[in-house]
Amino acid sequence: MSHTITLIPGDGIGPEVTEAVVRILHVAGVAIDWDRQEAGVVAFERYKTALPVELLDSVRRTRVALKGPVTTPIGEGFTSVNVGLRKALDLFVNLRPVWSLPGVPTRYTNIDLIIVRENTEDLYSGLEHEVVPGVVESLKIITEKASRRISEYAFAHARRLGRKKVTAVHKANIMKLSDGLFIRTSRDVARQYTDIVYEEKIVDAACMLLVMKPEQFDVLVMPNLYGDIVSDLCAGLVGGLGVVPGANLGVDSAVFEAVHGSAPDIAGKNLANPTALLLSALLMLRHLGETSAADRIQRALEAVLAKGAVRTRDLDGSSTTSEFTSAVCAAIEAGV
Repeated sequence: MSHTITLIPGDGIGPEVTEAVVRILHVAGVAIDWDRQEAGVVAFERYKTALPVELLDSVRRTRVALKGPVTTPIGEGFTSVNVGLRKALDLFVNLRPVWSLPGVPTRYTNIDLIIVRENTEDLYSGLEHEVVPGVVESLKIITEKASRRISEYAFAHARRLGRKKVTAVHKANIMKLSDGLFIRTSRDVARQYTDIVYEEKIVDAACMLLVMKPEQFDVLVMPNLYGDIVSDLCAGLVGGLGVVPGANLGVDSAVFEAVHGSAPDIAGKNLANPTALLLSALLMLRHLGETSAADRIQRALEAVLAKGAVRTRDLDGSSTTSEFTSAVCAAIEAGV
Protein backbone atom coordinates (compact mmCIF):
# COMPACT_ATOMS: atom_id res chain seq x y z
CA MET A 1 0.00 0.00 0.00
CA SER A 2 1.02 3.59 -0.61
CA HIS A 3 -0.26 6.49 1.49
CA THR A 4 -0.35 10.28 1.31
CA ILE A 5 -0.13 11.68 4.83
CA THR A 6 0.05 15.21 6.18
CA LEU A 7 3.23 15.73 8.19
CA ILE A 8 3.33 18.50 10.80
CA PRO A 9 6.84 18.64 12.31
CA GLY A 10 5.86 21.35 14.81
CA ASP A 11 8.49 23.37 16.64
CA GLY A 12 11.03 22.97 19.42
CA ILE A 13 12.15 19.34 19.31
CA GLY A 14 9.32 18.57 16.90
CA PRO A 15 11.38 18.57 13.68
CA GLU A 16 14.02 16.30 15.24
CA VAL A 17 11.68 13.61 16.51
CA THR A 18 9.60 13.86 13.33
CA GLU A 19 12.60 13.21 11.10
CA ALA A 20 13.57 10.27 13.31
CA VAL A 21 10.14 8.71 12.87
CA VAL A 22 10.07 9.38 9.13
CA ARG A 23 13.42 7.58 8.86
CA ILE A 24 12.20 4.56 10.84
CA LEU A 25 9.02 4.22 8.78
CA HIS A 26 11.11 4.39 5.60
CA VAL A 27 13.46 1.67 6.82
CA ALA A 28 10.43 -0.46 7.66
CA GLY A 29 9.35 -0.21 4.04
CA VAL A 30 6.14 1.76 4.50
CA ALA A 31 5.41 3.72 1.30
CA ILE A 32 4.39 7.23 2.32
CA ASP A 33 4.22 10.47 0.37
CA TRP A 34 4.49 13.17 3.06
CA ASP A 35 2.66 16.46 2.60
CA ARG A 36 4.65 18.74 4.94
CA GLN A 37 2.80 21.57 6.68
CA GLU A 38 3.78 24.15 9.28
CA ALA A 39 2.08 24.93 12.59
CA GLY A 40 2.83 26.72 15.84
CA VAL A 41 5.64 29.23 16.30
CA VAL A 42 7.13 28.62 12.84
CA ALA A 43 3.78 29.11 11.12
CA PHE A 44 2.93 32.16 13.24
CA GLU A 45 6.17 33.87 12.25
CA ARG A 46 5.53 33.21 8.57
CA TYR A 47 1.73 33.44 8.22
CA LYS A 48 0.69 35.37 11.37
CA THR A 49 -1.42 32.38 12.36
CA ALA A 50 -0.38 29.27 14.27
CA LEU A 51 -2.88 27.12 12.36
CA PRO A 52 -2.74 27.99 8.63
CA VAL A 53 -5.69 27.17 6.42
CA GLU A 54 -3.27 25.27 4.14
CA LEU A 55 -2.64 22.79 6.95
CA LEU A 56 -6.34 22.22 7.57
CA ASP A 57 -6.97 21.79 3.85
CA SER A 58 -4.16 19.23 3.68
CA VAL A 59 -5.60 17.11 6.52
CA ARG A 60 -9.08 17.28 5.01
CA ARG A 61 -7.58 16.03 1.75
CA THR A 62 -5.30 13.27 3.09
CA ARG A 63 -7.60 12.41 6.05
CA VAL A 64 -4.56 11.40 8.12
CA ALA A 65 -1.80 13.46 9.77
CA LEU A 66 1.24 12.82 11.94
CA LYS A 67 2.04 15.78 14.19
CA GLY A 68 5.08 16.60 16.28
CA PRO A 69 4.89 18.76 19.42
CA VAL A 70 3.84 22.40 19.07
CA THR A 71 4.49 25.17 21.58
CA THR A 72 1.43 26.63 23.31
CA PRO A 73 2.14 30.02 24.97
CA ILE A 74 0.97 30.16 28.59
CA GLY A 75 -1.40 32.99 29.53
CA GLU A 76 -0.79 34.96 26.34
CA GLY A 77 -0.04 34.67 22.63
CA PHE A 78 -1.83 32.46 20.11
CA THR A 79 -4.35 29.82 21.14
CA SER A 80 -3.50 26.12 21.29
CA VAL A 81 -2.86 24.55 17.88
CA ASN A 82 -3.94 21.20 19.28
CA VAL A 83 -7.31 22.53 20.41
CA GLY A 84 -7.72 24.42 17.14
CA LEU A 85 -7.10 21.27 15.08
CA ARG A 86 -9.57 19.27 17.12
CA LYS A 87 -12.29 21.88 16.77
CA ALA A 88 -11.73 22.63 13.08
CA LEU A 89 -11.71 18.95 12.07
CA ASP A 90 -14.20 17.74 14.72
CA LEU A 91 -11.71 15.25 16.13
CA PHE A 92 -13.97 14.30 19.00
CA VAL A 93 -11.94 11.35 20.32
CA ASN A 94 -8.63 11.74 22.10
CA LEU A 95 -7.28 8.21 22.42
CA ARG A 96 -4.41 7.58 24.83
CA PRO A 97 -3.38 3.93 25.23
CA VAL A 98 -0.89 3.52 28.08
CA TRP A 99 1.10 0.34 28.60
CA SER A 100 4.35 -0.76 30.21
CA LEU A 101 7.35 -0.91 27.88
CA PRO A 102 10.22 -3.35 28.47
CA GLY A 103 13.36 -1.79 29.86
CA VAL A 104 11.69 1.46 30.95
CA PRO A 105 12.11 1.71 34.74
CA THR A 106 8.85 2.57 36.52
CA ARG A 107 7.13 1.96 39.84
CA TYR A 108 4.61 -0.34 38.17
CA THR A 109 4.71 -3.31 35.78
CA ASN A 110 2.09 -4.72 33.43
CA ILE A 111 0.13 -1.48 33.07
CA ASP A 112 -2.36 -1.70 30.21
CA LEU A 113 -4.92 1.12 30.14
CA ILE A 114 -6.85 3.03 27.52
CA ILE A 115 -8.01 6.59 28.21
CA VAL A 116 -10.81 7.86 25.97
CA ARG A 117 -11.19 11.62 26.32
CA GLU A 118 -13.91 13.80 24.83
CA ASN A 119 -12.02 16.27 22.70
CA THR A 120 -14.24 19.15 21.60
CA GLU A 121 -16.05 20.81 24.50
CA ASP A 122 -16.01 21.17 28.33
CA LEU A 123 -13.79 24.03 29.56
CA TYR A 124 -11.72 23.62 26.38
CA SER A 125 -14.48 25.37 24.49
CA GLY A 126 -12.50 28.50 25.41
CA LEU A 127 -15.58 30.52 26.30
CA GLU A 128 -14.29 32.85 28.97
CA HIS A 129 -14.47 36.55 29.68
CA GLU A 130 -13.73 39.16 32.32
CA VAL A 131 -16.91 39.98 34.22
CA VAL A 132 -15.35 42.93 36.06
CA PRO A 133 -11.68 43.69 36.74
CA GLY A 134 -10.31 40.86 38.83
CA VAL A 135 -13.16 38.45 38.07
CA VAL A 136 -12.99 36.03 35.12
CA GLU A 137 -15.68 33.55 34.13
CA SER A 138 -15.10 30.35 32.11
CA LEU A 139 -18.00 28.33 30.74
CA LYS A 140 -18.01 24.54 30.99
CA ILE A 141 -19.99 23.20 28.04
CA ILE A 142 -21.29 19.63 28.18
CA THR A 143 -23.76 18.38 25.57
CA GLU A 144 -25.72 15.17 25.25
CA LYS A 145 -24.49 14.75 21.67
CA ALA A 146 -20.78 14.92 22.54
CA SER A 147 -21.23 12.80 25.67
CA ARG A 148 -23.06 10.11 23.73
CA ARG A 149 -20.64 9.82 20.86
CA ILE A 150 -17.57 9.64 23.11
CA SER A 151 -19.25 7.00 25.29
CA GLU A 152 -20.28 5.03 22.22
CA TYR A 153 -16.72 5.17 20.92
CA ALA A 154 -15.31 3.98 24.26
CA PHE A 155 -17.62 0.97 24.46
CA ALA A 156 -17.21 0.06 20.78
CA HIS A 157 -13.42 0.35 21.07
CA ALA A 158 -13.45 -1.81 24.21
CA ARG A 159 -15.49 -4.48 22.47
CA ARG A 160 -13.29 -4.34 19.36
CA LEU A 161 -10.17 -4.99 21.46
CA GLY A 162 -11.77 -7.58 23.72
CA ARG A 163 -11.63 -5.35 26.78
CA LYS A 164 -13.79 -6.24 29.76
CA LYS A 165 -14.62 -2.99 31.59
CA VAL A 166 -15.34 0.69 30.94
CA THR A 167 -15.08 3.24 33.75
CA ALA A 168 -16.81 6.60 33.33
CA VAL A 169 -14.97 9.35 35.23
CA HIS A 170 -16.88 12.41 36.41
CA LYS A 171 -17.58 14.99 39.14
CA ALA A 172 -21.36 14.76 39.08
CA ASN A 173 -21.54 14.92 42.86
CA ILE A 174 -20.68 18.63 42.55
CA MET A 175 -21.49 19.57 38.93
CA LYS A 176 -24.87 17.89 38.93
CA LEU A 177 -26.10 19.37 35.66
CA SER A 178 -23.01 19.25 33.40
CA ASP A 179 -21.28 16.12 34.64
CA GLY A 180 -24.70 14.76 35.53
CA LEU A 181 -25.61 14.90 31.84
CA PHE A 182 -22.37 13.16 30.92
CA ILE A 183 -22.84 10.34 33.39
CA ARG A 184 -26.53 9.79 32.55
CA THR A 185 -25.59 9.52 28.88
CA SER A 186 -22.79 7.05 29.66
CA ARG A 187 -25.23 4.89 31.62
CA ASP A 188 -27.63 4.91 28.69
CA VAL A 189 -24.90 3.79 26.27
CA ALA A 190 -23.67 1.13 28.72
CA ARG A 191 -27.08 -0.57 28.60
CA GLN A 192 -26.37 -1.45 24.95
CA TYR A 193 -23.14 -3.28 25.87
CA THR A 194 -24.15 -5.94 28.35
CA ASP A 195 -20.96 -7.92 27.61
CA ILE A 196 -18.83 -5.13 29.12
CA VAL A 197 -18.73 -4.26 32.82
CA TYR A 198 -19.62 -0.62 33.44
CA GLU A 199 -18.64 1.40 36.50
CA GLU A 200 -18.38 5.04 37.53
CA LYS A 201 -15.68 6.84 39.52
CA ILE A 202 -15.53 10.41 40.78
CA VAL A 203 -12.44 11.95 39.22
CA ASP A 204 -10.50 12.61 42.43
CA ALA A 205 -11.12 9.07 43.67
CA ALA A 206 -10.17 7.70 40.25
CA CYS A 207 -6.83 9.52 40.39
CA MET A 208 -6.11 8.11 43.85
CA LEU A 209 -7.01 4.57 42.78
CA LEU A 210 -4.94 4.85 39.61
CA VAL A 211 -1.91 5.57 41.74
CA MET A 212 -2.71 2.88 44.31
CA LYS A 213 -4.02 0.02 42.17
CA PRO A 214 -3.99 0.87 38.47
CA GLU A 215 -4.55 -2.77 37.52
CA GLN A 216 -8.22 -2.48 38.51
CA PHE A 217 -8.91 -0.24 35.48
CA ASP A 218 -9.21 -1.14 31.81
CA VAL A 219 -10.85 1.49 29.55
CA LEU A 220 -11.66 4.91 31.05
CA VAL A 221 -13.95 7.47 29.39
CA MET A 222 -14.36 11.05 30.54
CA PRO A 223 -14.95 14.70 29.59
CA ASN A 224 -12.19 16.86 28.17
CA LEU A 225 -10.51 18.43 31.20
CA TYR A 226 -10.46 15.26 33.31
CA GLY A 227 -9.15 13.38 30.29
CA ASP A 228 -6.25 15.78 29.91
CA ILE A 229 -5.26 15.37 33.55
CA VAL A 230 -5.90 11.64 33.94
CA SER A 231 -4.13 10.69 30.70
CA ASP A 232 -0.98 12.49 31.84
CA LEU A 233 -1.25 10.86 35.26
CA CYS A 234 -1.42 7.46 33.57
CA ALA A 235 1.56 8.32 31.40
CA GLY A 236 3.49 8.81 34.62
CA LEU A 237 2.74 5.20 35.56
CA VAL A 238 4.73 3.89 32.59
CA GLY A 239 7.63 6.33 32.32
CA GLY A 240 6.22 9.70 31.32
CA LEU A 241 4.94 11.55 28.29
CA GLY A 242 8.04 10.60 26.29
CA VAL A 243 6.88 6.99 25.95
CA VAL A 244 3.12 7.20 25.31
CA PRO A 245 1.23 7.79 22.05
CA GLY A 246 -1.82 9.86 21.24
CA ALA A 247 -4.48 9.97 18.56
CA ASN A 248 -7.23 12.47 17.74
CA LEU A 249 -10.01 10.80 15.78
CA GLY A 250 -13.07 12.08 13.96
CA VAL A 251 -15.47 10.76 11.37
CA ASP A 252 -13.48 12.11 8.42
CA SER A 253 -9.95 12.73 9.71
CA ALA A 254 -7.37 11.45 12.18
CA VAL A 255 -4.35 13.25 13.64
CA PHE A 256 -1.73 11.20 15.46
CA GLU A 257 0.60 13.10 17.76
CA ALA A 258 3.18 13.02 20.50
CA VAL A 259 1.46 14.42 23.56
CA HIS A 260 4.55 15.83 25.26
CA GLY A 261 5.73 19.41 24.99
CA SER A 262 8.08 21.01 22.49
CA ALA A 263 11.00 21.19 24.99
CA PRO A 264 12.64 24.31 23.53
CA ASP A 265 15.50 24.01 26.04
CA ILE A 266 16.89 20.97 24.20
CA ALA A 267 15.72 21.82 20.68
CA GLY A 268 18.41 21.32 18.06
CA LYS A 269 20.71 19.46 20.47
CA ASN A 270 19.97 15.91 19.21
CA LEU A 271 18.82 14.86 22.70
CA ALA A 272 15.08 14.28 22.34
CA ASN A 273 13.42 10.90 22.67
CA PRO A 274 11.34 10.04 19.55
CA THR A 275 9.52 7.12 21.21
CA ALA A 276 6.20 8.92 21.86
CA LEU A 277 5.87 10.11 18.27
CA LEU A 278 6.99 6.71 16.97
CA LEU A 279 4.31 4.94 19.02
CA SER A 280 1.79 7.48 17.72
CA ALA A 281 2.92 6.64 14.19
CA LEU A 282 2.29 2.96 14.97
CA LEU A 283 -1.29 3.83 15.94
CA MET A 284 -1.47 5.61 12.60
CA LEU A 285 -0.15 2.60 10.68
CA ARG A 286 -2.73 0.33 12.30
CA HIS A 287 -5.42 2.88 11.47
CA LEU A 288 -4.27 2.63 7.83
CA GLY A 289 -4.22 -1.17 7.83
CA GLU A 290 -0.41 -1.43 7.94
CA THR A 291 -0.54 -3.87 10.84
CA SER A 292 2.45 -5.97 9.81
CA ALA A 293 4.75 -2.97 9.52
CA ALA A 294 3.51 -1.60 12.84
CA ASP A 295 4.19 -4.92 14.55
CA ARG A 296 7.72 -5.12 13.11
CA ILE A 297 8.58 -1.60 14.24
CA GLN A 298 7.11 -2.18 17.70
CA ARG A 299 9.14 -5.38 18.14
CA ALA A 300 12.29 -3.50 17.13
CA LEU A 301 11.58 -0.59 19.47
CA GLU A 302 10.85 -2.87 22.40
CA ALA A 303 14.00 -4.90 21.72
CA VAL A 304 16.14 -1.76 21.84
CA LEU A 305 14.47 -0.57 25.04
CA ALA A 306 14.74 -4.00 26.67
CA LYS A 307 18.43 -4.32 25.87
CA GLY A 308 19.04 -0.92 27.46
CA ALA A 309 22.37 -0.18 25.79
CA VAL A 310 20.92 2.71 23.77
CA ARG A 311 18.71 5.08 25.72
CA THR A 312 18.06 8.80 25.55
CA ARG A 313 18.73 10.83 28.65
CA ASP A 314 15.08 11.06 29.74
CA LEU A 315 15.31 7.29 30.24
CA ASP A 316 18.53 7.64 32.25
CA GLY A 317 20.73 7.01 29.22
CA SER A 318 23.24 9.09 27.29
CA SER A 319 22.36 8.31 23.66
CA THR A 320 21.41 10.97 21.15
CA THR A 321 18.22 11.09 19.13
CA SER A 322 20.05 9.90 16.04
CA GLU A 323 21.81 7.06 17.90
CA PHE A 324 18.51 5.80 19.29
CA THR A 325 16.91 6.07 15.85
CA SER A 326 19.77 4.15 14.26
CA ALA A 327 19.45 1.39 16.86
CA VAL A 328 15.73 0.97 16.10
CA CYS A 329 16.43 0.97 12.36
CA ALA A 330 19.13 -1.66 12.80
CA ALA A 331 16.75 -3.85 14.79
CA ILE A 332 14.14 -3.57 12.03
CA GLU A 333 16.67 -4.52 9.38
CA ALA A 334 17.85 -7.46 11.52
CA GLY A 335 14.28 -8.73 11.66
CA VAL A 336 14.07 -8.66 15.45
